[in-house]
Amino acid sequence: MTTHTERISSKDNPLLVRIRKLGADSAAYRKQGQVWLEGDHLISAALQRGVALSELVVAESAWAQRADWRRWAADVRRVVEVPDALFAGLSTLDTPGRIGALMPLPPTQALAPQAFTVVLDRLQDAGNVGSILRSAAAFGVRQVLALKGTAALWSPKVVRAGMGAHFAMQLIEGLSDDDLATLQVPLLATSSHQGLVLGQSPLPWPCAWVMGHEGQGVSEALMARCSHTVRIPQPGGEESLNVAAAAAICLYSTQAPA
Repeated sequence: MTTHTERISSKDNPLLVRIRKLGADSAAYRKQGQVWLEGDHLISAALQRGVALSELVVAESAWAQRADWRRWAADVRRVVEVPDALFAGLSTLDTPGRIGALMPLPPTQALAPQAFTVVLDRLQDAGNVGSILRSAAAFGVRQVLALKGTAALWSPKVVRAGMGAHFAMQLIEGLSDDDLATLQVPLLATSSHQGLVLGQSPLPWPCAWVMGHEGQGVSEALMARCSHTVRIPQPGGEESLNVAAAAAICLYSTQAPA
């Protein structure tokens, strides 16, 4: 690896143009084969998981002040320093993070039939998707399967909300209901009014939790594949929970046998 720093001062530089496209288009990573990570937390999480970063882009003021960031240069193929104002033009944050990195989009792998899994059925909100990924990683989920219509898993908003969870699991997106036929674990879906009561009934292990569209819930076709529906007790009387909150509760309640 290299510690050589390259300085870029033109906003029309091809690298910076590419980064702006990644920030502006939630699905651009699929065309470019690269993901933009902004902020030191995401970069640190990626490096800790052994992710190979292709470019590190740093605002010049931060490069002068952050010796800890400069140490990352040894693990990155190319290091670019840009004026602060130019970095602000790359940022998708209200307060620019002053450091970002490009990583290759991980190659799609085969679905793991017996893994503890989360299935996302057409979830639209990037914040919800990222929060579910964060909970999934925290509670030991090994893979997340996103059906067509789900928010792009590697979009900047989902990656930020995931807070590094993306690097802990296998993520597969663009799937159809039929693709789930290769799963060899039971599918569980939440229901507000029927099924097993969470915390009062044993759950199968391993399993795949299905989290459905924020307004429509799990599709009928996918619900037909589920072996169980599970109800979360809500003594406060609310009609339903936010899907990300429901996912966290369900995943926490699903434990591997001792």
